[in-house]
Amino acid sequence: MAHTQLTTQPTPVAHLPLASPLLSIAELLALVLKGLEAHCRLITWFGRVATPDEPAGVVVTAVLLTPKGLQVLRGHAIAGQSYPSLTTKFPAAQIFERELWEQTGLVPEGHPWLKPVRFEGTRQGHMNEYPFFKVRGAEVHEVGVGPIHAGVIEPGHFRFMCHGEQVHHLEIQLGYQHRGVEALLLQKPPHHLSPLVESIVGDSVVAYAWAFNAALEHLAGRHMPLAVKASRSIGLELERTAMHLSTLTGLATDIAYLQPAGTYQRLRTAIINASQRVCGNRFGKGWIRPGAAAPINDALRADLLATLRSFLADFQQVNALMRSSRSAQARFSGVGSLSTQAALDLGLTGVVARASGIGLDVRCALTDGLYAVHPMHVLTESSGDCWARTQQRMVEAQGSTQWLIDRLADTALNLTDTPDPFARGGTCGNWALAPSTLAISLVEGVRGPVMVGLETNADGQVIHAKIQDPSLANWFGLAMALRGQQISDFPICNKSFDLSYCGNDL
Repeated sequence: MAHTQLTTQPTPVAHLPLASPLLSIAELLALVLKGLEAHCRLITWFGRVATPDEPAGVVVTAVLLTPKGLQVLRGHAIAGQSYPSLTTKFPAAQIFERELWEQTGLVPEGHPWLKPVRFEGTRQGHMNEYPFFKVRGAEVHEVGVGPIHAGVIEPGHFRFMCHGEQVHHLEIQLGYQHRGVEALLLQKPPHHLSPLVESIVGDSVVAYAWAFNAALEHLAGRHMPLAVKASRSIGLELERTAMHLSTLTGLATDIAYLQPAGTYQRLRTAIINASQRVCGNRFGKGWIRPGAAAPINDALRADLLATLRSFLADFQQVNALMRSSRSAQARFSGVGSLSTQAALDLGLTGVVARASGIGLDVRCALTDGLYAVHPMHVLTESSGDCWARTQQRMVEAQGSTQWLIDRLADTALNLTDTPDPFARGGTCGNWALAPSTLAISLVEGVRGPVMVGLETNADGQVIHAKIQDPSLANWFGLAMALRGQQISDFPICNKSFDLSYCGNDL
């Protein structure tokens, strides 16, 4: 019975052959609870409506990160069924259970915060009925910000419940631009979908393209050579560095420290221009295609090395300027703090979690390719405040840059025997995908693990796609970080998290 067998492997892609019978929802819950009580991490908990050849109802999938690797479990529930909420014991499950309820109607009984995530299905057009939490008191007042903001950021509503200037509670309502991404991924053959996948979250192009294509390649039984994985790793680390620089620019700007703000922005331009010279696009579009990655010839390798070495010297200098600024430290230190325990309870992930002392990084926990041969070092901060998140971005970008320099300087590393994404002519369209199989792929993007799940039917056709951005869980962390802060602290807290609206509003 494949659905009762744990699928574990220490790599960032896992698969589960979908043989019958499915676990019952009670059996699935028992196994998930057992894993969570053993301090495994809940990566996701999602569902879909059963196909005609399955028992009527909802198929539910749970993915856990265990010390041995990824664990994929599948169960079945009757349509409209309720089940004991995981959130009451493990708050990190709250956002997954809300999403499952919204998409399938399964009710997590006892869930303390059962509210829509994206206003899908029958809830579309009812955003004005969102049940905001109320804080009552003679001198309590509410401040609403958005959904339309100054500038070009995406829509989201922030409602602050304040006593004077102090924030007692912040509630964040998203879902204004729900695009139906998962349904769109079923409308074309999967080998044509990379351009769409690259547009899901525009500052995480390489992470999404890699996660999607890794799942597709896994279903096709195609094992990528080290040269392909190495090229993808280089693209991913350039993307990580560039986006951390973007956040650091915003943080320096928010405290009117213009010298580092201008320098970070200039340095980001150098990095994204380097990506353009490799793949033809500053944001990494076209770097990855099924079975392929941008080749890096000797001239490009020398170009990247020179760019990164020059960049690193300037980057270290401007970081020292930020760290030595007493005004920057005073503004960021102690603001928007999240303890390690709070971050664990909320299921925070990526750079935000590491700034609160949680040493989780998919590049290290599920090693593969170049990361297995040349491991990254997990870097953490302990204070969990805006200063820690600022520092975390500095050290991660610097670590990525040094890692890139070391890899590019290694003449034994082959980066030229890589199938060119633009020269393949779509030959991967001939790939046959494994029938009745679920593939789950994780890639550590700039905000944390990007997850793509692809499921095939008995004919090897993709019938369900699941996309999950690290921002999904981390938005709740931002709301918690504002409790007890001054409302004027919101801009720097928000920028220190730097979450994706479209990563939530899929």
